[in-house]
Amino acid sequence: MKNKFRFSLLVMALVGFCGGALAQTVDQGKKFLYYQRYKSAKDVFDKILASNPNNIEAIYWQGQTLLEMRDSVAAGDLYSKALQSNGNAPLLLAGMGEVELRLGKTTDARQRFETAISLTKAKDIDVLNAVADANIDSKAGDATYAIEKLNTAMQVKKFNSVDTYILLGDAYRKLIDGGNAVQSYQKALTIDPKYAEAKYKIGKIYLTQNNKEFFLPAFEEAVQMDPAYAPAYYELFYFYYFHWDPAKATEYLQKYTANSDPGPEVEYLNVDFLIASGKFAEAKTKAQGLITSLGDKVTPRMYKTIAYACDTTNDVACAQQNIATYFQKADASTLTGADYALEGSIQSKATDSAGKVKAIESYKKAISRDTLPENRAKYLAKGLELAKKLNYKQGVADLAAIEYATKKDPNQNDVYNWGISNYQAGNYKTADSIFCGIYESKWPNEIFGYLWCARSKQAQDDSANSQGLAVEAYDKLASVGRAMDSTAKAAGSTDSVKYKNTIITSYFYLAQYYNDVKKDKNMAIAYLQKVLEVDPTNATAQKFKDILSKPPARQQSAGGAKPRTGAR
Repeated sequence: MKNKFRFSLLVMALVGFCGGALAQTVDQGKKFLYYQRYKSAKDVFDKILASNPNNIEAIYWQGQTLLEMRDSVAAGDLYSKALQSNGNAPLLLAGMGEVELRLGKTTDARQRFETAISLTKAKDIDVLNAVADANIDSKAGDATYAIEKLNTAMQVKKFNSVDTYILLGDAYRKLIDGGNAVQSYQKALTIDPKYAEAKYKIGKIYLTQNNKEFFLPAFEEAVQMDPAYAPAYYELFYFYYFHWDPAKATEYLQKYTANSDPGPEVEYLNVDFLIASGKFAEAKTKAQGLITSLGDKVTPRMYKTIAYACDTTNDVACAQQNIATYFQKADASTLTGADYALEGSIQSKATDSAGKVKAIESYKKAISRDTLPENRAKYLAKGLELAKKLNYKQGVADLAAIEYATKKDPNQNDVYNWGISNYQAGNYKTADSIFCGIYESKWPNEIFGYLWCARSKQAQDDSANSQGLAVEAYDKLASVGRAMDSTAKAAGSTDSVKYKNTIITSYFYLAQYYNDVKKDKNMAIAYLQKVLEVDPTNATAQKFKDILSKPPARQQSAGGAKPRTGAR
């Protein structure tokens, strides 16, 4: 959320926060922006510009307000028109540069910024802050460039700007450098210990880390510093909303509502709270009312809310319809793991198997989108449970691969489960690479890698094993099995014949391959002999060894009778 530059609270007290009888001032509008009360801020700037259309500062801040209200087109039109008669106004150049950044015109934007800084000889802290703010807020902005300009601002004589440190923290947040961000916000608090936004933003950093011990006190301290600071009430409401403390959630929702502009956003929160309170029918009705009244301007979240309410009350058709509409209307960049998990939950209740298979895909997306390990584990468990229930083997294999990837130090069971799920799904080459590669190399003294390596390779061959893909693997399997049994026997273990059947099966495979495919009876006999070494009483091995060992019968003449001698 955009930082709005600080101004004297004493001045605000004198002019009257809500306008009173005195003229509206730019500082009043900026104060509303600080509290994220955008409608009130816009009303203030509208009144200022109605009486003085050439107020450069009011034009700049009106543009910033429009950007916060997600109306980049109006902001661009405002700045563009103002620049026609004020082409060298540094703040307007910075504002237009931000609009151009949002349009992806990075070269044009940089030129605007450099011109604005040059016109002020890099000595105007507000302009440097505005340039940095634009680069922080815009996706195409350059956070490193922003930090450079903020450091320049700090070199200006008599520097004492809390906003510069707030923006510096925001720039580090954009670079995912939480340590430097927190330090910057703390420096802002050394200038103004009551600046609630700094404490709130420290809380936001710890919130992304799910560090409750730090983010919760930070939000609470923010509202203690400034009881009118609505953004912190919002975070406190959502914390207690998700952790279901109705009393505290209600308290913070009421305080957020009291300190916010009336409008859809507040209504959305109240719908969310109805859901949390288990009042699904009321929530559905209220959400449908907002969709009707706001039309295309309604947040897509309301469709998700209706989908959740319908899913909870087992109205599958309603849930499916509304979750589909949500995904159609929502910005793809805002979708979360929880969104896909809800879609998965809804699809899992479909009456057809195709719909249920879609649920597996939704859970896979949920896992990839979420960053919290506990959430990923929850989605994975639900997906696996459903895939196994459906006997959807490919789904099980896909989820097993995801599960394996989450393990920092996978054990034998992890690798085995990953490999066997691929084998069962018919992904024999993948199973081959897992068992022959990973399992055998990590656990050479365990039989399972060799066993499933051989089976995976055999499964890739035809029914006659004509390619002999598993010959080497079965030979190794038999050797390893015999070695393990021999070791056990030497130790006097009762497991001295544990792998006897596995060894015999391996040798029979090899004997058959050499006899039927390679036409090499000697090798076939050799492997049958190995069977007898392991199991001297094996009648099948003895039978086929005897057959293969017999010399070929002497061939007779074509007529089948001995030739006659003598006279006729």
